[in-house]
Amino acid sequence: MTCGHCAGVIRAAITTAAPQADIEVDLSARRVAVEGVTDIDAVERAIREAGYTPERQP
Repeated sequence: MTCGHCAGVIRAAITTAAPQADIEVDLSARRVAVEGVTDIDAVERAIREAGYTPERQP
């Protein structure tokens, strides 16, 4: 994720998979934090389907 367009695509994918999610985008760190989700696998799948590679952080 390197630009606002990328962030928007990822945000939309997450929102589709988990409408209740709290999403925080940090473009400078190239990270998206997602909270309030019960099915993180669905969120990861949606991000992949949007053309990006999610990586879980501890």
